[in-house]
Amino acid sequence: MEEEKTSEEALKHGEAISEEKKIGEPVEKLSEEPVKQEEKKEEQKPKPKEPRKPFNAGNFYLNIKNFYDKQYKRLLIIPSLMLLLAIIAIGFQIAETGDFINKDVSLKGGVTLTIPLEKEVNILELQDYLSSQFKGEDISVRALSRAGAQFGILVEAGIDGTKQLEIDSLISSISSSLQIKLAEDDYSIEIMGSSLGASFFKELLIALLIAFLLMGIIVFIYFRTIIPSLAVILAAFSDIVVTLAVINLLGMKVGTGGIAAFLMLIGYSVDTDILLTTRVLKRKEGTVMDKVISSIKTGVTMTLTAIVAVIVTLILTQSDVIKQIMMIILIGLLVDLVSTWIQNVGILRLYLEHQHKKHAMKNE
Repeated sequence: MEEEKTSEEALKHGEAISEEKKIGEPVEKLSEEPVKQEEKKEEQKPKPKEPRKPFNAGNFYLNIKNFYDKQYKRLLIIPSLMLLLAIIAIGFQIAETGDFINKDVSLKGGVTLTIPLEKEVNILELQDYLSSQFKGEDISVRALSRAGAQFGILVEAGIDGTKQLEIDSLISSISSSLQIKLAEDDYSIEIMGSSLGASFFKELLIALLIAFLLMGIIVFIYFRTIIPSLAVILAAFSDIVVTLAVINLLGMKVGTGGIAAFLMLIGYSVDTDILLTTRVLKRKEGTVMDKVISSIKTGVTMTLTAIVAVIVTLILTQSDVIKQIMMIILIGLLVDLVSTWIQNVGILRLYLEHQHKKHAMKNE
């Protein structure tokens, strides 16, 4: 009997324990749910943004240097496209006008009138009026100013200066537009014959070609290697051709001063190219890229100094001839930054890589 009682008590005790477990289960589940909800809420909360890293000039310079070092072959596409588009633009210029450059009166012949005036003149209105009176002729009107004040006008007309009737007609048209009577003492006239202008232009082109040829010969004598020498000549050629194309697109008319500016541009271009080629080929210490970077520091400083001087001259000068010269040099210097430090650098590096492989094959 005692054993039966003990077994019944044990069973009751086991049932009580199981009931306690059953009762406790939902309590545990309820306690877990708020925890999970809190975790979800924490996950839904936006994570705080990481603070922006301050600009590091050193890293920026390093990234540019690495890109310039590794992508020099692809960068050669830029100067190649520039030269190709420039040649196409000059081709269109020749097809439309019969000449590769827009020449002013000093190169193609015509009449230049300088008229001092006390009152200001609307230049555009006068030019439009004269163009309507002399259709088919090149007419250019510019203001003469001093210390920011206009003191006269300069009229260039592509008429035949040997015919007095055409000159009188031009003076009469100017008088009619300005509503003043111009006597012989009220203006000065300069006549350039068409044959003389054409002859002068031909002589200037010959001088430009001779200067370019002599420059090429000196470069070949100095470096005594074909590819680097051709790279220098190609850079100078690119500077002249691209600058000429840009000037044509801007509608600038080039005179004798403009041709002189192209002669100066050859010197500016060759200066930086010889600096680069000499340091890369002649120096023994450092890698090729170290030599290039050293050349850039010196060459770009020289070019930027010249650009600043040209811009200051453009702002301060009142002479149209000097403005034309400075504008051509400014465009040429900007083009030279690409033709020297992208085109010439790429060609030199390809040349040196080829030479290195050639020596390696001989040693094997």
